[in-house]
Amino acid sequence: MTLLSAPSVPAESDYGLPALGEQTVTYAGMNEERLGRAWLRQFRAQTGQWSDPITQHYLESIVARLVPNSNLGDIHPTVVLVASRMLNAFAVPGGVVGVNTGLFLFAPDRDAFASVLAHELGHLSQHHFARQMQQAESSQLPTMAALLAGMIIAAGGGGGDFGVATIAGTQAAFLQNQLAYSRQYEEEADRVGLEALARAGMDPQAMPRMFRAMQRIASLQGNSPPEFLLTHPLTESRINYVQARANQLHVKEAPPGPEYDMVRARAMLAINMSAPSQAQIRLKQDTDDPFAFRYLDALIDSVQNRPDQALAKFDKLAAEQPDLLMIPASAADAALDANRRQEALDRARRILRFAPNYYPARMTEGEALLTLDPSQAFNVLRKLADERPEDPDVWNLLAEAAGRSGRKAWGHLAMGERMQLNGRLDSALKQLDYAEKAADDADDFTMKSRIRDRRNDFQRYRDDLDQF
Repeated sequence: MTLLSAPSVPAESDYGLPALGEQTVTYAGMNEERLGRAWLRQFRAQTGQWSDPITQHYLESIVARLVPNSNLGDIHPTVVLVASRMLNAFAVPGGVVGVNTGLFLFAPDRDAFASVLAHELGHLSQHHFARQMQQAESSQLPTMAALLAGMIIAAGGGGGDFGVATIAGTQAAFLQNQLAYSRQYEEEADRVGLEALARAGMDPQAMPRMFRAMQRIASLQGNSPPEFLLTHPLTESRINYVQARANQLHVKEAPPGPEYDMVRARAMLAINMSAPSQAQIRLKQDTDDPFAFRYLDALIDSVQNRPDQALAKFDKLAAEQPDLLMIPASAADAALDANRRQEALDRARRILRFAPNYYPARMTEGEALLTLDPSQAFNVLRKLADERPEDPDVWNLLAEAAGRSGRKAWGHLAMGERMQLNGRLDSALKQLDYAEKAADDADDFTMKSRIRDRRNDFQRYRDDLDQF
């Protein structure tokens, strides 16, 4: 997996997908978990994601730090990177958390970035979406189907270097004539978010700081403010409230390291691929850390086909910061981009000896093995798919590994899994037909039983989508 590629124990009966826990809030017969997953399939079908395992892992680590401190109970969040330069983030019932690439551009530091996610998780913890739906039903206002459709339509147009428009956030579909009610929700989400930041050991002052930065951006952009501000309006009274609450919370924490600036460098380069110097200029606006600039220089060498220079720079950086797995993972990725598959494999496995669960290195290992040893690639990626059953990129690589290693039924099954996660349920069911035929030809009764179970699950997923 490259920088620029198109972006609990599972229950046996559900073949690796998270169990749908009981929830107190339902809509159209679906609990919040099913609702969120169905929404995510629709969302993926309409929008572009940025597939970058290094950034994905970093984002998941931030969410994992916030979720236990956000009064969300026992949820297993699914984190989505959206390919859009617009400033936005969202959270959807069931634990779906999304971040536009553009949030990295506008959030100057880690805790400011995390404050936006903490606010969105605050909406989830207070069940704001479900509460709004209950009010909408009682007043015969638009149904959830119309609201979710509006959110997807908002994300479906062109925009930015990635060709994707921003999607509205969790509250984007909230009814405009319920402004006073949504102000209450915003205050609740602010309060829960601030407390989550403090409990997670992050600076609660980052939230009012980020809000003021967004307010300045809005004033500069006039009639085209960031989408986040259209759905989460900022007023002086709200910022003052957040500031007063933040002043009551005190956290002692060592200053964060350079990881956030390094991830920002990745995002800035991905958005400015045609003019990498713009990424350098943008990064220098918010940080004076020379380490992040050197990391960006190495990334630029990699994407401009100078692998020797890139690898030399990455190795030097890694020697200076041996605990930052992101650096050797970037080097392994650069070797893979240069088609140095054995070197990429060796570098990935050096990381995995010390950090066997590090997702970016496991993805590089699996992709490097596709040509070196497809059967081994299949084993590596099948294990990763068991652990990350809602990751379409993993299933995509697994389908390729299965095909190259002669596992025809598995190849169709894995492709079906990728398709159903991307909202293409009819195509996914056809892949299961092909998989069952291949299993039948091979007299593989265990696989046939598994495929039939998944067909029942896929049909249920399609029924959920039909609710919209």
